[in-house]
Amino acid sequence: MVSKIRLEDRECPLSTALGYVGEWWTLLLLHDCFDGYRRFDQFQDNLKISTSILTSRLKTLVANGVLEKRPYQTNPVRHEYVLTDLGRSLRPVVVALAAWGNSRLDPADRSMILVNAETGEEAEPVLVDRATGRRVDGDDYVFAAGPAASPAFRDRYPDSAG
Repeated sequence: MVSKIRLEDRECPLSTALGYVGEWWTLLLLHDCFDGYRRFDQFQDNLKISTSILTSRLKTLVANGVLEKRPYQTNPVRHEYVLTDLGRSLRPVVVALAAWGNSRLDPADRSMILVNAETGEEAEPVLVDRATGRRVDGDDYVFAAGPAASPAFRDRYPDSAG
C-alpha cells in the first residue's frame, strides 16, 4: 500500500521527498543505518553530531515512518533504530547521491565506492525505467501532470509527452 502522507502542503513529489530526507544529517543517518548502525551512540560516534540534533533527527525519522524505535535494553531503557520498509526503500537514493558525488572527484580522491559484493568490481549506478531498461536521465523522459495535479501543475506539465 502506498502512503498518502504529505509532510508539507506542497504538491510537488520532490518537495515531499525532501520533507523526509532533505536535511544534511538525515541522509548521513540513513547511510549509517544502511551500514548496520542502530544505536544512538554509534551514530553520535561516527557522525560527530550533537546530541540535540541527533535526537531531533531520529525523532523525525521515527515519526515519519522511516525508522522504528525498539528497546534493546531494559535497565536502563535503551533503544535502537531500525529501518522500516519505507526507510529501506531510500537506499537507491543514498546510493545515487553517493555515486553522483564520486563522479565529481578524481578516482584517486574517492574515500568510498560502491562495489559488487561478490566480485569487488566497482559499480556505476544509473536510474532506469523498469519497463524498458532505458536510462531516464536524458531528454527523452520528461515530467508530466499526474491524476491529482492541480491546474497550476497541469499548466506547468503537460498530461503526456505526446
